[in-house]
Amino acid sequence: MSAEVATQRADKPPELARLVKSNRRQVVLFALLTLILTIATVWGGRIWLKDSETLVFAVGDASGPEARFAAKLATVLKSNASRLRLKIVSNADNAKALAQFDRRQADLAVLRTDAKIPPHARAIAILEHDIVLLISPPGKKIKSLADLKKKKIAVLASSDAGAAFVRNILEISDNSDAASRVQMAPPNSVFEKLFTSGGYGAAVVIAHASSIVKDKRYEQYAKAGGFTLNAIDESKALARRIPAISEETLATGMVSSSPAIPDDDLDTVGLQWLLVAQSKMSTATAGDLARAIYENKAELALEDGFASKIEPADTDKDAFVIAHQGAAEYINDETKSFMDRYSDMMYLGAAALSVIGSIFAAIYTQLTRVAPEKASELATAILDIGERMEHATSLDTLDALQDELEAILRGAVVGLRDGTISTDGLETFKLGYEFVRDELAMRRESLERHAGHEEASREDTSREENSREDNVVMVKSAQSA
Repeated sequence: MSAEVATQRADKPPELARLVKSNRRQVVLFALLTLILTIATVWGGRIWLKDSETLVFAVGDASGPEARFAAKLATVLKSNASRLRLKIVSNADNAKALAQFDRRQADLAVLRTDAKIPPHARAIAILEHDIVLLISPPGKKIKSLADLKKKKIAVLASSDAGAAFVRNILEISDNSDAASRVQMAPPNSVFEKLFTSGGYGAAVVIAHASSIVKDKRYEQYAKAGGFTLNAIDESKALARRIPAISEETLATGMVSSSPAIPDDDLDTVGLQWLLVAQSKMSTATAGDLARAIYENKAELALEDGFASKIEPADTDKDAFVIAHQGAAEYINDETKSFMDRYSDMMYLGAAALSVIGSIFAAIYTQLTRVAPEKASELATAILDIGERMEHATSLDTLDALQDELEAILRGAVVGLRDGTISTDGLETFKLGYEFVRDELAMRRESLERHAGHEEASREDTSREENSREDNVVMVKSAQSA
């Protein structure tokens, strides 16, 4: 009987062993899939955060300073491995570039503050200053703007907008008389000829501050025949009346170093060249752009001096062109860290991932992982041993059943440790085990007592048979005698 039970156990592997082996495979597979999904998620997040963004930069003539600055900025962004890229779109002139920007067909543009400012333009940086030089013949000083208004004025500027700017300062109406009094001078005109043969009483030069410093012609003019550089004492009043105008100072020797012109600091007015972005541009993008510009000023300066002294945009709320929030945060050193910028998104993402992860883990467990066996289900096997025990008629059979009971107990302990058996119904299992164990002990005692009685009965029978044989021998011996 015991050999038969042992053979059945050898032929049929325990279900517990198969559960452990299967679940271990599933755990390894789950860990591998989790690692792959984590790598994919991190890589996708990195791509999302570092994904390049292309900005359209509208410029005027391809040979103009705006276009050349845009090209340098594109090179700087690329060489610094920035996520930002520029697409430069050239136009016939800067006015058309601003019109494209105004139609929101471009993200960036360069404008001078006397231009028509698009309402959604936000300043990123001040690229350059245009300075107004008020020049008159040698020894003839212009005391005020009212005095200048009485004279015929030649305007030396890069575009016809210079004449309109002067008329605006002097509050001269745009009419035929104004056109004759304020005229654009031919490029590279000589002051002496303008004042003598041209009949002009004053000349107004509007030029980049960087180019004025490098222009040696003023020094030559001063040595040849001389000229008078006049202050604009009404600069503060003009700046208040015309927000596009900024107060400027001509430092000693700025126009000419030898002789020094001016010989002392002089007040005047000027205009600013601004790099502007669309107001809808994200704070992060504007901040990254501002960082690239301010940290690479030397590389952005043009050969003629344009953008050689880039300055922070005016971050005051009452600025003529309001600074973009992203640029203002960088300028004011309020740039948000990665955690500040994405903390809300990260918290929401973590919560969402927790819920989604729980759902998918449950689905995965149901579809792939072998469910743990309940401890109460093992009680059935124990009770089966109890039923077979009632029909056991030998101690060998009881020994085999005892081995099965102990194997189930060992398997339950290992399963509880490995997770292949749950604690559901553990009390039922415990009661069943104790009951069958006690029954086995009682059955063993019963069989042992029964075996003892049988042995004693056999011994008594043997003694009786021996006694009868002795009596027979004695009788036969007596009869023989």
